[in-house]
Amino acid sequence: MTLKFTTCMLAALAITLPLAPLAAATPATPATDVRPGQYRVEPGHTQITFSLLHMGFTPYSGLFSGISGTLRLDPGQPAASRLNVTVPVNSIITTSPVLTTELKGQDWFDTARYPNATFVSSRVVPVGAEHASVTGDLTLHGVTRPVVLQVQYVGAGLNPLDKAYTVGFQATTTIRRSAFGMKTYLPMVGDEVALSIAGAFEKQD
Repeated sequence: MTLKFTTCMLAALAITLPLAPLAAATPATPATDVRPGQYRVEPGHTQITFSLLHMGFTPYSGLFSGISGTLRLDPGQPAASRLNVTVPVNSIITTSPVLTTELKGQDWFDTARYPNATFVSSRVVPVGAEHASVTGDLTLHGVTRPVVLQVQYVGAGLNPLDKAYTVGFQATTTIRRSAFGMKTYLPMVGDEVALSIAGAFEKQD
């Protein structure tokens, strides 16, 4: 019994110890101390999840990835910051391969005609030290509408793996898919779509 317990402890330490330096290498950075300048989306750790009500029973979610874009960040003057991102809609994935294929088709995103969605910010309003409301134009399915993102600063510092200075944010918003011309199965499948965005950006200058 003692030998088994000791073996488990050693295995746990073997797994945990290599991770400790990584955690220690990324101390919290106050939002006001983030380096200003030009940033580029780090696509490997940037993703958008969406969720909407399915048949009135449960929320159903999916994911977009492969995102690209730029962020001009000025912590000293947050209102001067600017964001421009492109989302390849064909990257959509759900837990159902059949549904994923259907969502790419003409009745939904029609990715053959509208391969990309874009967001271009027009206004940044700070809300406290680590939050902001970011207004911009979302173009999706060939339709452009104003959208407001509620953005929270997560952290910044040198990535211990690739040594790139990185800043990260979490953002949320809700859109109506019918406003972008996607009305399939309304109202059985919900109109309101909740978006949650995890954004990682690497400094370029």
